[in-house]
Formats: sequence, C-alpha cells, structure tokens
Amino acid sequence: MFQLLEKILGSPGGKRDPGLIEKAYKFAEKAHSGQKRLSGEDYITHPLHVACFLADLGLDSPTIAAGLLHDVIEDSSITLGELKKEFGADIAFLVEGVTKLRKITDVANPAPSFSADPFDYTQGHPERSRMDDRHPPAGGRKGRAWSGASKEKPAHRGHLDSLKKMFFATAEDIRVILIKLADKYHNMETLKFMSKADQKRIALETLEIYAPIAARLGMGRLKGQLEDMAFPYVYPREYSWLLKKVKEKYADRINYTEKTKSIVKRFLKDAKVPVIDLHSRAKHYYSLYQKLKRKEMDPDKIHDLVAMRIIVPDIKSCYEALGVIHKHYRPLPGLIKDYIALPKPNGYQSLHTTIFCEKGRIVEIQIRTEHMHDYAENGIAAHWAYSEGGKIKPIAANAKEVEWVTQLKKFLEESKTGEGLANLKIDFFKNRIFAFTPKGDVKDLPEGATPIDFAYAIHTDLGHATKGARVGGKIVPLEYELKNGDVVEIIKGKEKRPSFDWLKIVRTTMAKKSITSWFRESGDIRVVKVAEEKTESKKPKTIKRKAGAIVTKIKEPLIAGQRGLMYKIAKCCNPEPGQKIAGYMTLTKGVSIHTHQCSNIKNAPEARLVSVVWDSKK
Repeated sequence: MFQLLEKILGSPGGKRDPGLIEKAYKFAEKAHSGQKRLSGEDYITHPLHVACFLADLGLDSPTIAAGLLHDVIEDSSITLGELKKEFGADIAFLVEGVTKLRKITDVANPAPSFSADPFDYTQGHPERSRMDDRHPPAGGRKGRAWSGASKEKPAHRGHLDSLKKMFFATAEDIRVILIKLADKYHNMETLKFMSKADQKRIALETLEIYAPIAARLGMGRLKGQLEDMAFPYVYPREYSWLLKKVKEKYADRINYTEKTKSIVKRFLKDAKVPVIDLHSRAKHYYSLYQKLKRKEMDPDKIHDLVAMRIIVPDIKSCYEALGVIHKHYRPLPGLIKDYIALPKPNGYQSLHTTIFCEKGRIVEIQIRTEHMHDYAENGIAAHWAYSEGGKIKPIAANAKEVEWVTQLKKFLEESKTGEGLANLKIDFFKNRIFAFTPKGDVKDLPEGATPIDFAYAIHTDLGHATKGARVGGKIVPLEYELKNGDVVEIIKGKEKRPSFDWLKIVRTTMAKKSITSWFRESGDIRVVKVAEEKTESKKPKTIKRKAGAIVTKIKEPLIAGQRGLMYKIAKCCNPEPGQKIAGYMTLTKGVSIHTHQCSNIKNAPEARLVSVVWDSKK
C-alpha cells in the first residue's frame, strides 16, 4: 500500500500538492476501515490503485484525491456535506459524480456464445447480480441497510437513467468519467475473485460500454487493455481459439520486427531524419479477433499483427520519414493513411503505411510525433499532463473532442423506455467511421452508415431532399455502406420527399427519427410500425390527414431490382404508375424514367438502358 502511495506522491500531480493527497488517503483509509475486498485485501487498496492509475495519466491533484475518495460516500457513513467541508466543492463534485455512476447494472444485448464454427453465434443471457466486489462496510450505509444484491429498476429504464447521469456529469467535467474508467480498470484486474456470473456480466458491460467510451475519448491504450481483460470472460472459447491460432505468429512477428528495426533506423539516420523512438506494438487480442471476423478468420490476412512505430520530433519529420520508408520499401496500394492531415473524430493523428519490408514480408508502420503518440495512448487525459515547468494545462476539454458527449446528452433526453440502449450502442458505441463533405468537413458515423445517414448528420432538410449521392465522384445507391475516409456528395432534389424505404436502410437514430417525424407530420399512419422496425403493416389505398384531406399512395420505380437509386421522371413522356417503363442512365442525374414507347428511349444507346418497373409494394 505504501509503495502505491509513494508512487502517487512522486507523480507530477502528487508533487504539486502532496498535503492534499496525504489528507485524502488518511480520510479514505479511516472511512473504509474494516472493509475487505473479495481478494481478502483491505478495501483501501482499491482507491489507491484508482488514484495511482490517475497519477500515471498525469492528472491534477484534485482528480487524484477524488480517486482516493471515490467510494467514501457510497460505502461509508460519510456524507457529501462532510466531504465538501473537508475537501471543497471541486473534489466533492467529482466524488458525487462518480458515485452516481456506480449503479450501471444491466446490458441491453446479451453476449453471443462460441460454437465449433467461429462464424456461428447464438444468443446467451448473462446473469445479473451485484456489480462491485465488496464486503459489507463495518458501519453499514447511512440511512439504509446493506444487502447482498442491489434493488434494480427495470433493465432498460434503469440502465438509461444511469447512463444519463454519467454523461450529464461527463459533459460538465470530463474528469468524472476518467475516474470511473480508472475504477473500472482496477475492478477488471481483480475480476478473478468474483463469481462466474458476475465476471461475465461485468466483463460484458466493459466491452459494450466502458471500452467504447475510452475509444471515444481517444484513450487507445486503455480501450485495448479493457477489451483484452474482458475478452476471456465474455468469450472464453473464442479467446482460447485465438491464442492457439496466433501465439506462434505473434512471437514470429515480434522477433522479425525487432530484427528489422535496426535496418529501418539506419535508413532514417542516413537520411538525417531525427528519430526519438522506434518500437513495435503487438495488436490487442480482442481487436485482432474483431478484425479476423472481417477477414474470414484467417490470421495471414492481418498485416498489423505487430506494427512498427516511429516517433519523431515534429510533423515535418513525419512526412520525411514516410518518404524514406517508401524510397526503400514498396507500399501496398490503398494502405497509406494520412491521419495527420485528416485526424480521426476522437483526435487520433498518425501516418500509417503498409509495406513489403525485409525479405518481402508485409509490415504496417505508424509514424507520429511525441504529442500525437501521447494523445493516441491517453486521449483526452493528455490535456491534464504537466509541462516541464510544472504548470498544468487547462482542464477544459477541446469542444470538438467532446462534441459527441453533448450529442449523447440530447439523445438520452429524447430516448424512450426500451428502445434507448440498443440505439445508443449503434449511434455512439459501435465501431466508428468518418466520412467527409466535398469541403473537407468530417462527419462521425457508426459503421454501416449510408449516404442518407450522412445527409441527415449534416442537416435535416438536406436529408429530406436527398435524391442521390456520389462517393469519390461516382454515383452510388443510397443503401451503400460508407467506408472510412469516403468523400460524400449529397445530390439534392428540388422538393423534400424522403422515401418510406429509407427507414429500412438508415442506421443512425437521428436519421430514423427525422424520417419518422416527416411522415408523422404528413399524417401517414404507416410510420408507426415501420419506424419501430416491426413487420410491414398493411397499407390502405388512401390515408386520411388530420384535416380530412386524402393522401394517395406514391409509387416509385424499381431500378434494376433495387430501391432507393437516384432517378427523375422524364418530362417528354411523363410516365405514370401502371404504364410500362424503361430507364436511361444519365451522366449526372441518375436514371431518367420514360414510357416504354417514348421515342427518346427507342433512339437511346442500348448500353445506357436499364430495366425499370413500378414497385408493386409501394
């Protein structure tokens, strides 16, 4: 225990106010007196590890003190008022914020279980029980009795309420979630002492909520650590399968990279490119497993199993190093990524290239500055790091980096019981991609998002008026799944006229709500079932508006068997539903729809003609 305390006091934050740290430690030690963890250790070891984690991140003295005190309100007779009197409003606010986050006890989607076929998944149901590995406090809790299991609200509602508290507190002061992540990290380290049901439940929660939060905050190292600690508990058979498959490959790649480093370093030195550090990074197991699922479970298709990192002093040196690497080694086409010019939404910056290295072996190389590396590892926590002069940087996070927290608050405020958490995990915690407008503005979207999602992310009116999209200058179907780094141009129609079919295509809740709202305001009763993704309802021939007007069904063309493609109705023949039609592929405006007998169609080049019929389901 004293070694941990000495380490904390020796950190930049500890050195700045050692009196505060020592006072917080003694206060927490007294409050937790007599309490034990399931490991048999005194409970004070847990707050010490949390504080040590925060100190390693270079955080300020009040944050470290709050880490030491983060459980005293929850687990002792200490009140918030007493804490505020002893340590002030700032530390009391942080402790109260973390206390509110304690009761996140449900996960909406159960974990898949493993079968002999790695592609075969069935749904399992993790059991729910108490989250924390604590013994009852000696004095009990003030105002209520301690019980072996918490009284939980209905799953979705209770979980959403907890998440709301978390992100409302996070938006006000990002240090609240940093303390919670430190708490979660040590709980995962000691998960082996808990029951199997608790192990799986807590590990699953870590995979689905906390690791993605770390990722959104740019904390790449913590994200990987949390995922790897949770992996064997949630997917034990997949974990065992993966170790058998890649253990030797990891060792071989690490050995190869170590031997190759000196050669690469010599090339850079000869070119007079200053190198601060050159090291290798083994890919985290869980991240590797997720990538393997996209690569037919073939480890030989993973080029970044072990990546080489080159740390240089400035941006100029990053590009010079890339030039030297490409001078000596041939890069793989399409695998050069410039995250310096175009950072990821969470602020990550680096140059990535995949090359045919020594003996023709494929290696990924990442080139970045010290500052970029610090941010890639610690993300938003890097804002609290101390400079050499001992001055702390401003604790206000960059507004753009936490913009998603504000969006998340709005999402949670509007969420309904039962639907919120599933949508939340798609909109905010699913793997992210980022796409660009033609002017270079970036939009952060969930994996699988379409051009329609992109349009609604820019503005609701643009989404409603979307007629088509170009990606990389080429027209794509509206159901096209956007890829990381796509440049997307939305083709806008003259009128706002979203399609009902879009509700089956879009992935983001924002797009679904906007489309649903448009049809609801038009008086279309079909929207209720379609918006909730239920089975398609029977559609009446006519639908009454509130004012008594009649809305006639709109038929749309099915182009080459697909819905949602960009089209226009030709003015030369004005085809109507029921008539036999044909399509002509224009250069810029999608497919022009004509009657089958239209002279313009009869004289058109056959190579530009496309089969079109009226969609019978409309």
